Amino acid sequence: MTTLHGAVVLVTGANGGIGTHFVHDALARGAAKVYATARHPRTWDDERVVPLTLDVTDPASIAAVVDAASDVTVLINNAGIATSSSGILEHTDEEIRANVETNFLGPLFLARAFAPLLVGREHAAIIDVHSALSWYAVAGIYSATKAALWSATNSLRLELAPKGVHVVGVHVGWVDTAMAAHATDAKVDPADLVRDVYDALEAGRFEVLADETSVQAKAGLSAPVEAVYPQLQAAAA
Repeated sequence: MTTLHGAVVLVTGANGGIGTHFVHDALARGAAKVYATARHPRTWDDERVVPLTLDVTDPASIAAVVDAASDVTVLINNAGIATSSSGILEHTDEEIRANVETNFLGPLFLARAFAPLLVGREHAAIIDVHSALSWYAVAGIYSATKAALWSATNSLRLELAPKGVHVVGVHVGWVDTAMAAHATDAKVDPADLVRDVYDALEAGRFEVLADETSVQAKAGLSAPVEAVYPQLQAAAA
């Protein structure tokens, strides 16, 4: 099991609704320091929070953060972007590349960069924030990149577990943040999400299904594709 007491945590996308809770709640659970990273870091009212500039799509930016935060024990890959449309054929080339680089390659390269530092440290961990849409391909390239990150998280978990680094994957549907402001479906409170994630980390769990949407999406992996996507039957009728 991993404890946050005395931990040094790095949060990507720290300025957002979920990221802000990851920062504050880590401190509430006893973290010694939190690196709050963003493309344009903000000022925090706690000296234990260290703002750092990070563009997860830029290898030089990643390298600079690894150098500046070499004492990290818990890496939280939270940063992500979405698209304005759901159809993968409707996305622009720029949207596709931005989603791949931000939602998949960024977290993967950060994990690879920090892994050598985490190995051998007590209570070391990586938390990857996926999505229920990892398992439900209705959001075009966003779904595809979150599915890719889920697979990479599984690979990282297998490689790092024998080295003492605990890897947690997080799945959730809509969260009540600015990114989901347009959604009319039920939304998870970001405070509840972060509490569940940290509880899972400290309990030694590998996966968080934060809402019923995620539970149902994962259950659908074993169902016939026509059952998961009934629109296929309608199109064939």
